Amino acid sequence: MARQPPVRSPYRLPPRRPRPRRSLGGAVAGILGVVAAILVFAVLGLATFMENGGVTVGLGGRAPEVKRETATHNPLYRTGRLTPVGCRLPGIEAGVDSSMERFMETLSRCLDRSWGRQFDKAELAFDAPKRIFWNTPGRGPCGSFPNPGAAAFYCPENNTMYVGLRHIVETSGGEPVSHYAVYARVIAHEYGHHVQERAGILAYGHRRMDTASVAARTEASRRIELQAQCLAGLFLGAERSTLPMTRRQYEAMMVDVRGRGDEKQPAHRRDHGSGHHYAGWVEKGYRDPSVGVCDTWSVPAADVD
Repeated sequence: MARQPPVRSPYRLPPRRPRPRRSLGGAVAGILGVVAAILVFAVLGLATFMENGGVTVGLGGRAPEVKRETATHNPLYRTGRLTPVGCRLPGIEAGVDSSMERFMETLSRCLDRSWGRQFDKAELAFDAPKRIFWNTPGRGPCGSFPNPGAAAFYCPENNTMYVGLRHIVETSGGEPVSHYAVYARVIAHEYGHHVQERAGILAYGHRRMDTASVAARTEASRRIELQAQCLAGLFLGAERSTLPMTRRQYEAMMVDVRGRGDEKQPAHRRDHGSGHHYAGWVEKGYRDPSVGVCDTWSVPAADVD
């Protein structure tokens, strides 16, 4: 792949390309749960984080107390730039599940190495997430798949990423598989939720969502989702020497994420951010792959609307 020329003007993004987003995939399931609260068993929070929807939730108790500093001053933020691991991805053959699975598994192993090293820098324990790349129906502790709101999701109950090999293409609006970053961003986003979980940030987010205030719940969800967006951009930016993007590939990714915004949704469903910010936080991480730039918990509410 050709090396991408410099991309100028952060937050100047291509116009949105209309496509059916909310019905098929996202970080916090639109149909399954809108964005209510977090599924909690005893003292442990359980939520399903789905690519382009929200947080699927249910109530069973209160989330554990977690200090705000866990999210705003996490040791990961002080580890600086991600160390490149020289990730090289196989091409994707259109319509071939085994090809997409090979792409996803190779990318996931790169993410394992990258974030494992970063947690070592922070002197934090880390283990890689499990992954299930599916093309037949199944069920896990966070629910069944396929589901109208779950082309890709992360389940913290069993630390597992679930991605539909065909659904990930369907939810991209038929984006050509040569635009690999569109699909890599989804995997890196779900992996970002695992990073949040291992760092203790999800537990703080769960606590923030365990409230009667719809506005507080949706804002907490947006901070979770936009941080995962930034972490995805962070990885792609760190690996740009071996995962170069042409301008067209980069813009395809940005158009894709911008089209997943929820600004036209009613207030109680604004659970993962406007298209401007859903794309802008990816770009923020891509341009400066230092973990500290992805602290969505310390910025004003206007930066995560």
